[in-house]
Amino acid sequence: MKLGFSWRVLVFIAPALLIYATFSALPLLDTLRLGLYSADDTGLRTFTGLANYNTILNDPQWSASFWNAMGNNLKFFAIHMLVQNPVGLLLAALLSLRNVRFAATYRTIFFLPTLLSVVIIGFVWQLILSPLWGVSERLLTLVGLGDWFAPWLGLESSALITVSLMSVWQYIGVPMMLIYAALIAIPEDIIEAAVVEGASPWRIFWQIRLPLILPTLGLVTILTFVANFNAFDLIYTVKGAVAGPNYSTDILGTLFYRTFFGYQSQVASPTMGAAVATIMFLVILVGVAVYFLAVQRKLQRFAM
Repeated sequence: MKLGFSWRVLVFIAPALLIYATFSALPLLDTLRLGLYSADDTGLRTFTGLANYNTILNDPQWSASFWNAMGNNLKFFAIHMLVQNPVGLLLAALLSLRNVRFAATYRTIFFLPTLLSVVIIGFVWQLILSPLWGVSERLLTLVGLGDWFAPWLGLESSALITVSLMSVWQYIGVPMMLIYAALIAIPEDIIEAAVVEGASPWRIFWQIRLPLILPTLGLVTILTFVANFNAFDLIYTVKGAVAGPNYSTDILGTLFYRTFFGYQSQVASPTMGAAVATIMFLVILVGVAVYFLAVQRKLQRFAM
């Protein structure tokens, strides 16, 4: 019986394992392998060990671009953590309150941008923020803030922040819905008991609701981390592969694209591109490992 059950389970999971191995595991392993090789002008590859990684991290020609992209990626992630997730928490808390009129409509409106194409999002926001034909300057002038307007996407000091906020606007519905689902799953008996004890809504949120959804907040954090360090499409759509101005919006995803496929004067190097992709994988792996080994354990002890 046990043997037959094992074979039946294998039959059902075999297609999923085959698809995962073909499209995820094997390409990942091949990328890790390719990063250990170097190619000459003829395309002949030779095993060089960690030479590509030493070049990326220490060679002045490569390290400046890599550390610039890494720093921008950290800023990109920080903006999402400081803006997207707190606002998502606030929206979820408001929409989970009783007797909120049109709550379903609001949830749909906030989540709708997530379903739109990144190309559409980038194009629309470029039109809105354009100094030539955009409407943002006129709207700011109508509310008395016309002096604040600037070509934010064209300035090195503000381009990354602007693109990050565009990404926040598009994906804020994801943390909102995850947190909202966690809030409405809290047993009503707990909330009613706190109300009977005379607790205010503010105290109920901070001392009851928020601690109970900490695992969900941790999940939102790690999903934000993974998504941000895999980001590429929005910046490529808005600023191109060069990630201008002057690489001020360059992140690991765009650096990998230019390195692997080549762009303008930069010659394509699949082996160096594989090394960049491997570093991206290791950064994400370390971040996820830290979360599960440190944060998740503390949350489990807190729940017990």
